[in-house]
Amino acid sequence: MVHRNARLTPAGRSILVQRVLQGRPVAHVAKEMGVSRTCAHRWFRRYLEHGSDGMEDRSSRPRSCPHATPSAKIDEVLAARVKHREGPVELGERCQVPARTVSRIIARAGLPRLWELDPISGERIRAGRATDHRYERDTAGELLHIDVKKLGKIPDGGGWRVHGRSEAVRGRGIGYDYVHVAVDDHSRLAYVEVLPDEKGPTCAAFLANAAAFMAA
Repeated sequence: MVHRNARLTPAGRSILVQRVLQGRPVAHVAKEMGVSRTCAHRWFRRYLEHGSDGMEDRSSRPRSCPHATPSAKIDEVLAARVKHREGPVELGERCQVPARTVSRIIARAGLPRLWELDPISGERIRAGRATDHRYERDTAGELLHIDVKKLGKIPDGGGWRVHGRSEAVRGRGIGYDYVHVAVDDHSRLAYVEVLPDEKGPTCAAFLANAAAFMAA
């Protein structure tokens, strides 16, 4: 997985390195690739030290974390969760751990939410909202997800967040904007239009425009 803020993928880094190895100035290659000279020098130096393996992302996890929760305390929190079936606040008081830390421990362990459990036996009887399986069609254009979001218009000069609820804000009741969204299931490519309504003809025209956009 490429880091979220990385400008280049491993393939892009390899292209950068190959161009430098061909004798081209690092500054010129960096400008072509849209990165700084410092970034280009870093990837080239990493290639010289580690070869092609150096083009992959390194883990951002620190080598040591002196303030990490001890494993014995983690086991205590998990055991208390299974036994007492309490939330983070109650478990934090019981185990002398901050509630936010308890939430992270439970999430990392993959334990189900309390509302998913039978209050008598503690067995999981309800399905969770999240799933590890990501539904995705095999090819682009096979399926489009379409939705409309209704948003109230904001009058000129701002609404109640600017003037406060106690003052009369001119422009109330000026209507809504309807944000029509289409997302391709395979590529997650999105097409959006802000339209005046969500009536049949408007939706049909949006679908035609979205299909033309996706095809292009």
